Amino acid sequence: MAKLQQLADLVGGEIKGNAELDIFHVAAIDQAGQGDITFVANRKYLAKLDFCQASAVILAPGIDAPGNNLIICENPYLAFAKILTFLQVPERPVKGIMPGAWVADSAVIDKTATIYPGCVVGERVSIGAGSTIYPGVVIYDDVTIGQDCLLHAQSIVREGCRLGDRVILQPAVVIGSDGFGFAPDGDGYYKIPQVGIVVLEDDVEIGSNSCVDRAALGETRIRRGTKLDNLIQIGHNVEIGEDCILVAQGGIAGSTKIGNHCTFGGQMAIAGHLKVGDNVMIGARGGASGNVAANQVLSGVPLMPHKEWLRATMTVPKLPEMRKDMQKMKKRLEELETLLKEN
Repeated sequence: MAKLQQLADLVGGEIKGNAELDIFHVAAIDQAGQGDITFVANRKYLAKLDFCQASAVILAPGIDAPGNNLIICENPYLAFAKILTFLQVPERPVKGIMPGAWVADSAVIDKTATIYPGCVVGERVSIGAGSTIYPGVVIYDDVTIGQDCLLHAQSIVREGCRLGDRVILQPAVVIGSDGFGFAPDGDGYYKIPQVGIVVLEDDVEIGSNSCVDRAALGETRIRRGTKLDNLIQIGHNVEIGEDCILVAQGGIAGSTKIGNHCTFGGQMAIAGHLKVGDNVMIGARGGASGNVAANQVLSGVPLMPHKEWLRATMTVPKLPEMRKDMQKMKKRLEELETLLKEN
């Protein structure tokens, strides 16, 4: 529970209404009741406030909602996230190394870290203050994990990899699996040892069942603040810049370098050994087969400017009719050519 004024101070907002109001939960606009706070980040939902039972609402400047207790702030969506964290995300308990966890004698575990039963922590591993390692996690030898990290059940971090502070691995993530490297050998293939590592910088989050392959030599690196959704494959020696967003079921092939603040939609694909500049947005199912310059919004395969892609996709349903028209035109043209020859 918190007073409305306390929540406003948390998000740097301005109060309109009863600052001493008690708030217990954050709720969706059509489900909120007394004691709840909700938010409107998109003006198209403002009409729902007429029927909303929430005790308070988070709104952007310039929007009025008479009769409601308000927190006015520049970014209601961000304010919602911060208030939700404050009110409803419990602090993780510090339990130390719990019975049933296997931890190598040479591992260095901060006294405020928590290692749940069923975990395996290898030789010379370092785990920082406040980090939590949930059941079934396997951490190979020589791994470094920073402060306040969260490794969910069944995630794996292989040998030598490094995680910064506040890194989150959702369930069944694999960090440092072998890169896909094989040298042709007659009719078969010889496995190329993958002796590099993966580095995840501070505030990186990796979604469930995603894989980040270790480098053949050197590093695969995901830079500060980047977020990967579920079911994403990152190939060996890839570099991804800061504050990027990669949506589910995408893949980036080996040795490609991605700039800062890029956003890639679901099922995107980026070929290997490419460079993608800063501030690039690629729509769902978009595919890059060549280098991509910075500051573009693109879609499709092959990639094209998003507005052109929209026009192209609008044409697709008309193709059968256009084909019939072209066949008629071709037939008519042949008839005209025949008449010209006869004359």
